[in-house]
Amino acid sequence: MQKEEQNSLYKKVDGLISNAIRSGHNKKKLWTYGYNDKYDVIIISKDGTIGDIYHINGLNIALPECPDKVHFRSKKKSEQYWESFDYPKELSKIKSIFQWNEAPKDFKSKWVNYIEEEFDRRELGFWFMNNGEKTYITGSNYMYIQWSKIDVGLPDFREANRMLYIYWEACKADNRCFGLTYLKIRRSGFSYMASEEAVNIGTITKDARIGILSKTGSDAKKMFTDKVVPMANNYPFFFKPVQDGMDKPKTELAFRVPASKITKKNMYEDQVSNVEGLDTSIDWKNTGDNSYDGEKLKLLVQDESGKWEKPNNILNNWRVTKTCLRLGSRIIGKCMMGSTSNALDKGGENFKKLYYDSDVRKRNSNGQTKSGLYSLFIPMEWNMEGFIDMYGKPVFRTPKKPIMGIDGEIIDIGAINYWENEVESKKSDADDLNEFYRQYPRTESHAFRDESKSSLYNLTKLYQQIDYNDSLIKDRVLTRGSFHWLNGEKDTRVVWTPDNRGRFLVSWIPNSDLQNKLNIKNGVRYPANEHIGSFGCDPYDISGTVGGGGSNGSLHGLTKYHMDNAPVNQFFLEYIARPQTAEIFFEDVLMACVFYGMPILAENNKPRLLYHFKNRGYRGFSMNRPDRDKKKLSKTELELGGIPNSSEDIKQAHASAIESYIEKYVGLDTDSTYRDSDEMGSMYFTRTLQEWAKFDINNRTKFDAAISSGLAIMANQKSMYKPLKKESKISINFARYNNRGRFSEIIK
Repeated sequence: MQKEEQNSLYKKVDGLISNAIRSGHNKKKLWTYGYNDKYDVIIISKDGTIGDIYHINGLNIALPECPDKVHFRSKKKSEQYWESFDYPKELSKIKSIFQWNEAPKDFKSKWVNYIEEEFDRRELGFWFMNNGEKTYITGSNYMYIQWSKIDVGLPDFREANRMLYIYWEACKADNRCFGLTYLKIRRSGFSYMASEEAVNIGTITKDARIGILSKTGSDAKKMFTDKVVPMANNYPFFFKPVQDGMDKPKTELAFRVPASKITKKNMYEDQVSNVEGLDTSIDWKNTGDNSYDGEKLKLLVQDESGKWEKPNNILNNWRVTKTCLRLGSRIIGKCMMGSTSNALDKGGENFKKLYYDSDVRKRNSNGQTKSGLYSLFIPMEWNMEGFIDMYGKPVFRTPKKPIMGIDGEIIDIGAINYWENEVESKKSDADDLNEFYRQYPRTESHAFRDESKSSLYNLTKLYQQIDYNDSLIKDRVLTRGSFHWLNGEKDTRVVWTPDNRGRFLVSWIPNSDLQNKLNIKNGVRYPANEHIGSFGCDPYDISGTVGGGGSNGSLHGLTKYHMDNAPVNQFFLEYIARPQTAEIFFEDVLMACVFYGMPILAENNKPRLLYHFKNRGYRGFSMNRPDRDKKKLSKTELELGGIPNSSEDIKQAHASAIESYIEKYVGLDTDSTYRDSDEMGSMYFTRTLQEWAKFDINNRTKFDAAISSGLAIMANQKSMYKPLKKESKISINFARYNNRGRFSEIIK
């Protein structure tokens, strides 16, 4: 179990580059720092060699070749771990480059190798033995754990942070990338690491500007005064530039000349002989959409980006600050962004959008993500305080024997076990549980949990299902693909083709005997599998909109209770897309209905889809609104079918249909009312579940997936919405008779 969880963060890639090519280039030191498009690998090595290639969150990252000699503190494997190097006391007495310049030659000769080696480690990174493993850390990572004092002294070495620094180095090396957006857990150390990088870059770069932003101006100022300035002041003299102004500035840390590398060749030269025209600074700005507008930045640190509350908007700010990091199409600076996420309506929604716009698997024709950033998420179990062993590795599950932690404390429970216990104890308080998930997420879905009070539906069940879906190997449950007509001949037979670029996501494909089943009556086609299930659809009519916006077209397929060979009461298809033309969307929907042989209940306020069905001879597939008798349908409803979305009764019925489905078939049924208490629901379409969680009945236009999925449920339950027949009140008057006398007479 532990090995499987470890591999979920990164893995070594074999075979991407042949050993012959790798070794040949290594001998000649031909590998260049940056993105290599021939092998689709980002090379973070600066010495011309490459060794292991790590795959981290969609990126192939080539490390430098491991040297023959690797630093170790002990020959005994168990005693090999990271330990910072002591700063020689004799050298530590030198406080500035001016004192170094005045030092005797024999003093300089004694320490120049030490200084030169530190500069090499800062530039090239560092190798050391860690519990028997040859371990590489980047130069930035080395500067953090060797020279950056934080609130507890020097930081610990952590494997999670090693991966973060390797990924960050890849972001810096890749000329297609504007930087990193890091979705993190609470107290992961990101603020300190970002502060260290600001100091690291700011103290070695000429004519540079480093900017700092946070959720508020006071937070940015605090990061600057409490982290950045102390780190810069605690650097050894040979890394510390000549500084302007006060030792403890409040707004700007300015350097007249960056630190330059001291070597055997220049150790006797005056290191500050030429200062004219050099200008490097680190500062912070108040939080706002236009912060740093029009300025050129070498590095932008964005802390707490998931907590920007109105009127501030991290999306708007990024559109502005992104331009500070480029000249034309050339990227000249990078952004280091990281945060936990607030509730969605408190800044989390904008950060979530920015994060998913930074998916490295989704690039435009220029090779860039939509945001220009690269996203990274490291799960809670990798970096939670109190669960890191002395080698910097996480203790995922409770060990058989207690383990010594990196903080000197004994670890007798695994991080995941501890987390699961906390989750169990908070199940009765949905808001407390969701806050815990956001602070200590194991999945991206956890990180973007919303407050339960803002949801119309049972968030506990929805998130149980989302968590379960996240644990599945999605390719084994869902298949992406497309439908097309056999041989391109319309109205013949529809064929399904798996395709990673397809717009359809399905969990079930019917057997061949159930595919393309329909009946024809009077020239009109009718579905033959209506007993198995139905579709619901939220269509759109206009092909294009100004700025490329507009709602998606949405289609959902749902089975019902039946006796055939198919799932029961299960969503099996999700389509949420906006093709280039509305006609493509109409044909997609039609082909899905024909392939599954099922009817469709669609909103009729945008009737072009329904006209498409009718004109092609498929009016029999379009269901009439179930809440009215056929005799009371309007002329258009009789012609096309469909259901309006304006009626308050329909809105309430639609919302209730989703609510009922969630209670019965989503998450766990702890009361065993509908199924066994330990049986998880089988709703595998997480995007739809997330829309249900956010659904607002008073503002339905944003929720295409919720609309179509609810209509699919209503279609399967159409008998529930049939209007009740009123009992006829027939008055029967019985004749009364007068039976006196010989003959009976009717009493008038």
